[in-house]
Amino acid sequence: MKLLNDAFDVLPTDRVAATLVGRVHDPDESGPAIVAVRGEELVDLTGVTPTLTDLLEHPEPAELARTATGRKSWSLAQVLDNSLTGGAGPRLLAPADLQVLKAAGVTFVKSMLERVIEERAGGDVRRSAEIRTQVEEAIGGTLATVVPGSEQAQSVKEVLVRDGLWSQYLEVGLGPDPEIFTKAPLLAAVGTGADVGIAAGSEWNNPEPEVALAIRSDGRIVGATLGNDVNLRDVEGRSALLLPKAKDNNASASLGPFLRLFDDGFGLDDVRTLDLRLEVVGEDGFVLDGLSSMREISRDPQDLARAALGRHHQYPDGLILYTGTLFAPTEDRGAPGKGFTHHLGDVVRISTPKLGTLVNRVAHSEQCPEWTFGVRALLANLTARGLLAG
Repeated sequence: MKLLNDAFDVLPTDRVAATLVGRVHDPDESGPAIVAVRGEELVDLTGVTPTLTDLLEHPEPAELARTATGRKSWSLAQVLDNSLTGGAGPRLLAPADLQVLKAAGVTFVKSMLERVIEERAGGDVRRSAEIRTQVEEAIGGTLATVVPGSEQAQSVKEVLVRDGLWSQYLEVGLGPDPEIFTKAPLLAAVGTGADVGIAAGSEWNNPEPEVALAIRSDGRIVGATLGNDVNLRDVEGRSALLLPKAKDNNASASLGPFLRLFDDGFGLDDVRTLDLRLEVVGEDGFVLDGLSSMREISRDPQDLARAALGRHHQYPDGLILYTGTLFAPTEDRGAPGKGFTHHLGDVVRISTPKLGTLVNRVAHSEQCPEWTFGVRALLANLTARGLLAG
């Protein structure tokens, strides 16, 4: 099953106007190149900005991406084709390198309720349908318009505590402090076309399609991309203290296809109105197709950025912040009442016209390529290429 029928579906519909940057594996250099999309080419900017972090920390990242002199270039069509088919030659990597990979959780009401259901089910998918009905009847309709941290939210909390329905997930969904956690180590995310991983022992898991923000060390949001914050629902449902095991596995974070930098034609207000489409197509003929909107997020992206980075916590190389998901697929796949879970070979497509399409195939984390290119390897590679001199 092909990942995409047309490789150019990876790109935003207005790609001619967009300022798109990313990372490509350059087999000639045995390492990554920082690239900008210019027409039908990918221009290598690594001689000017050896890391994507250097590019984003520049006073005017979009201007640098548009005007910097390239060392060489590749055919955009060929790189996209390599990325989607596993062909030899340059291929897309995740558009992140030295940025910390963080994620905000429980930022949409629907997914918040699903976390409560996971908790009450103790990670047992067989109990999820019954508990879902109970939870939605009890509290679902009351939360859609509640502003987190408000007096109204505090009043709702008091009622839920009184009725024995309070949850740690409602605390971060309605309380003053959002959940911000580390999704994956530096350089561990995979890009468009790569396999995305679920741990072999998981029997209840799902994709989490999200908008991810590129945030500089000074707190300025400078761009956005798409992300899949893969989640093991059975593991997190057993205990929220198992969140690292549920979230951080080999190839369990994907980002891409490119980072769209903010410029005169695209900015944070555009991010606030993005509609995301999630498609899951299985080798068994199963198809999931749904839409979610950033308009339904309960905390503004700027507020999430401030919660992650500020005087209370610094990130000198910036961060990539997954902003949370509306999706927690509940339709049955297989036996009635067991809900959705991934099958090996599933093709997952996350798309929105302004950011393009992030597409991956599902495999066991244990079978995905091992992550071996870390920070030491990056520094050694850039040094050997003479890109860190001075």
